[in-house]
Amino acid sequence: MTVDRKAFRSLTYGLYIVTAQSGDMRAGCVVNTFAQVTSSPAQASIAINKENVTTSVILESGMFEVAVLSQDAPMDLIGRFGFHTSAETDKFVDTTVALDDEGMPYVAEHAVAHFLVKVKETLDLGTHVLIVGEVAQAETLQAGEPMTYAYYHQVKGGKTSPKASSFEGPDDGRAAESNAEPAVFSEESASSSAPARTFAWRCTVCGHVEYVDELPDDFRCPICGVGKELFERIEL
Repeated sequence: MTVDRKAFRSLTYGLYIVTAQSGDMRAGCVVNTFAQVTSSPAQASIAINKENVTTSVILESGMFEVAVLSQDAPMDLIGRFGFHTSAETDKFVDTTVALDDEGMPYVAEHAVAHFLVKVKETLDLGTHVLIVGEVAQAETLQAGEPMTYAYYHQVKGGKTSPKASSFEGPDDGRAAESNAEPAVFSEESASSSAPARTFAWRCTVCGHVEYVDELPDDFRCPICGVGKELFERIEL
């Protein structure tokens, strides 16, 4: 029997920012694996990479927060939590944060809802750990459409972090997106600061687009921090 990894692309996901705090340490990351598993009692689960700082903070605190991102969530917010490590970056700086009933921080901007989950069980999945918990608090934050993982890729032009559960390999999601119409980048190209050009440079990690003729040798992506060598030239 064979496993066609492309078949996994037919599964649907959302896009969420998971946060937790233990003592003075706050951490957070982007996941697409948050899911309700039972309704009575209300329980939910996440699969999260063992190497993430957020994972250790969740296990230490025994609880975590989940912000359901809206379609208008900007790439810099997603990049801040999705492509940096909490060990080196305070991801909560320049982010609107609120506290739940347990004092756990959650991202309160560009989010349609948040959930506080108290850990009940964990399951070792090799590279990841499955965390199942009871929902202790849930609240709608604003009206709007939740962002799906497909919307993040197809409309936002986003990329999959290598630590994500759905990561397929070095060319994850890039083949299809490299042939996408320029409308994929309508959010950036609509900006008054973007000059009319026939080409631009796209980060192959997070999808950020720079509208310049050439990238300086010391250029770093403002979203995920990678260097010039991981940018590709695209036609507009």
